[in-house]
Amino acid sequence: MHSASNYRMRLIGFAAALAVVGLLPTPFTIVGTAQSNQQATIGARLMRGAVDLHYHVDPGYGRYENLAQAKAAGVRALLLKNHYEPTSALVMLLRPQFPGLELYGGLVFNRSNGGVNVPGVEYMASIPGDPKPGKIVWLPAGDTEKEARGGRNPNPNAPFVAVTRNGQLLPEVKQALAVIAKNDFTLASGHVLAEEALLVFREAKAAGVQRLIATHAADLTGKMTLDQMKAAARLGAWIEFDYRNTLEDNRTDLIRGVGPEHCFLSEFWTKNQQPKEYAGAVGVGAFAAEMKKRGFTDRELEMMFKDNPAKAIGLPVAAYELPTAKP
Repeated sequence: MHSASNYRMRLIGFAAALAVVGLLPTPFTIVGTAQSNQQATIGARLMRGAVDLHYHVDPGYGRYENLAQAKAAGVRALLLKNHYEPTSALVMLLRPQFPGLELYGGLVFNRSNGGVNVPGVEYMASIPGDPKPGKIVWLPAGDTEKEARGGRNPNPNAPFVAVTRNGQLLPEVKQALAVIAKNDFTLASGHVLAEEALLVFREAKAAGVQRLIATHAADLTGKMTLDQMKAAARLGAWIEFDYRNTLEDNRTDLIRGVGPEHCFLSEFWTKNQQPKEYAGAVGVGAFAAEMKKRGFTDRELEMMFKDNPAKAIGLPVAAYELPTAKP
């Protein structure tokens, strides 16, 4: 049972001996390459069947080539998000170009989309397709009161999109929740304050909405405490964490605190500088290696990359094989 391990140790020792006599530059190159290859293998496995529910197509974000990268990496599904335009019709244009990559769209309740736009949700529900392209409705993201009137250049008179007044949901939000429930869409919190998100989640459950997402809950104006994340999870919400900064600050502690079974990861950009790289195997593998150092198992990683985001938009969970344990 230990022969593979012993062989590897002999190989490393042989490489070190070659390095001593000058036939190899250094034994650490061999070890580093082996580690990099192993990480690439792990990253490739995690991307096969991954589901990204936060794939931005706003100008300056993803390009056509990045969609091709996602398909080549074996990503299962992308949910196209644009803060300022609906994306379900765009999905229908792109699907024929990327067979085998599931593409879906949604609508953000921002000002350019009509704010809390009930007819917009109804229109998304009317777009035909197999499967139908519309999946998520986000509360305002970028156009909340705190974002519009705060920030670096505060403007107390800036217009914004409200979802509550005096601690109560606005009538148009309640109307939207009814349409979301009727059409089996997922409701996401966008960038509204954590307290507002929990209020909307409670009302949404009462209205019959089946799936909820706390949008990048450790960031921006919608940032939640661990207790708030747990409260959202008790309401059935999935807690979203951004791949780009999950390893920073206390975010992995938050995932462990709320439970990986309630969380998912999104936005798998492994290189954000131009030319951008999406779903690069080495980058994802290095991320996974660090997560495992922090106590996350292969099963938990697969769950957060694949199972949970699929469930969050009503997709069936795909089968996959976990790596076999080494002796």
